[in-house]
Parts: sequence; C-alpha cells; structure tokens
Amino acid sequence: MKNVTLSQALEGYILFMEPKLSTCTLRDYFNTFRKFQAYLGHDPLLDEIDVEDIAGFMGQYQHLKKKTLLNYHVGLSALWTWAFQQEIVDKKVPQSYQPPKPDEIAILPYSETDIKAMLASCQKRKPYSLSGQRETATDFPEGLRLKTSVLLLLDTGIRASEFCNLKYKDIDLQNKHIIVMGKGRKERQIPISSRTAQAVWTYFSSKPDMTINTPAFATANGTSILRDNLLKSIYRLGERAGVQDPTIHRFRHTFAINFLRNGGDIYTLQWILGHSTLDMVKRYLAIAQVDVQAAHRRASPVLNWGL
Repeated sequence: MKNVTLSQALEGYILFMEPKLSTCTLRDYFNTFRKFQAYLGHDPLLDEIDVEDIAGFMGQYQHLKKKTLLNYHVGLSALWTWAFQQEIVDKKVPQSYQPPKPDEIAILPYSETDIKAMLASCQKRKPYSLSGQRETATDFPEGLRLKTSVLLLLDTGIRASEFCNLKYKDIDLQNKHIIVMGKGRKERQIPISSRTAQAVWTYFSSKPDMTINTPAFATANGTSILRDNLLKSIYRLGERAGVQDPTIHRFRHTFAINFLRNGGDIYTLQWILGHSTLDMVKRYLAIAQVDVQAAHRRASPVLNWGL
C-alpha cells in the first residue's frame, strides 16, 4: 500500500494503535505528530519524507531537554515502524537519525524524615498570620486523600499516570493488592502493605457513594485527578513540610531503593515497577549496595573490635 500521505498515515496509526497505547503515550505522540506536521508545512507522501526532514525537525528543538528530543524521536519511530509493517514505506526513516542520549538524572530518594514530615503536613495548610494575631494553620479539606496518596505511592512505586488512572475496583483491600495499567497497556498486580490497606479503607469509608468505576482518588467533583494537579499537590505538600525538591518520581525511587535494601530481589522489583529491562533496576541496586557496604563498615565486628 503506497501513496499514503502523512495525515492519512497518522489517521491509520491512531486507529490501529489507540487500543494498545496508554493515554499518556498517545498524548505525547499527538504532540510530536502535530509539531512535525507544522514543521513540514504541507502533507507529503509518507515514503517521500527522508532523514533530512527528520534531522531538520529535530534540529529546531535543540534548545529543549535531551529527554524531550528523545521523546519526539520515539514518537516518529513508532509511526514509521507501524507504516513499515503495513507496507506503506520501505524503510524506517527516523531510525536512520541518531537522537541525543538523555542526561542521566540523579536518583534522590526521600529520607524517612522527609516522608514523616510530609505525612504530618497532609492535614494542615501552610501556617499564616494576620496583623496583630498569632500564627495559625487551618485544616486541609483533602488531607485524608493526600495522606493516603503518599502512602500508596511510597508503598508501590507506581507512576503518576498509573496512580491517576486507578479505579475503586482496582484496589483489593482483602487480598492487599492493586491492579495498574502500565506502559504498553500492560496490566500488573502490585502488593500493598497492611498499613497502606488500612489507610485506603479509611479514605474509602469517607466516600460512601463510590462505585466500581469511580476514580479511586477523585477530585471534589468526582472526576479523576489530573497528573499535573497531582504533581502540584505533592509539590505544595513538600513545601509545607520543608522537603527539598518534592516530586512524584522520588516516591518511586524511594520505594525501589528501600525494597532492595530490605532484601527484595531485582526481578520482583522489575515486575512491580513495570520496567521492560533491568537497566533502571540495576541503578537502584548500585545505590542499595553502596548503602549495604556502608552499613557493614559501621557494624563489622572485625573493625569494631579492632581485630
């Protein structure tokens, strides 16, 4: 099948791939495709687009983060891979362009002190004072939801998007696990601790009108919490608690490193986190091993007894 324009290919790609891709992935791909169409300025045949077009498109965004550029390349590569399978093109053009390697982001887990400070700050707003009055802190109306969110994120290491997509039916308190839909629309079951299950039960008990398809952590009007709003709420919580650089992903880092520190194995961790390879898990393992080595130096009887 030849003589397919870029816009026609995009239409076909979405029809074929929408059931298989997550909402976040589709949103990222839409963004890339829209920008690529705008860059070209017309609607060429897909098999007439060459590597110079890809390079020119990527080149105009060199001021952006390398991770963003890599995301653009991944989106275009996905389109051409599908088109190649459909025999629309003879070669995967974007794969001929070498994208930049993203900078390796430092892994910075939360400390126990950080987590306790955030949990203590869930119920109260940031203190304030009026002229001539003593400082006060008012109750935070969504404090219970926020506290439960922190515990669940810390206890499972799930991604922000996976958390936002949780439904009431996805949380099994009796068997203590949750079901999440990860990247590539791959479903996985993740255990939760009894303490987290208790917190979720308390939160659910405050929402007696929930049904099986109700968002597990809904907004005040009953809709799913948006990813950006979740990020903002965690950032504000961290500010109130005096925690530096509070982000959602740091809960994932914290879970992973402590899972390994406390005897968990890398393959189970890979499954829980939903990673397709062990690359990221190995980074967590390296950090955990450094921690173990330091603990051994402190506790070694040979060293402590001066033998």
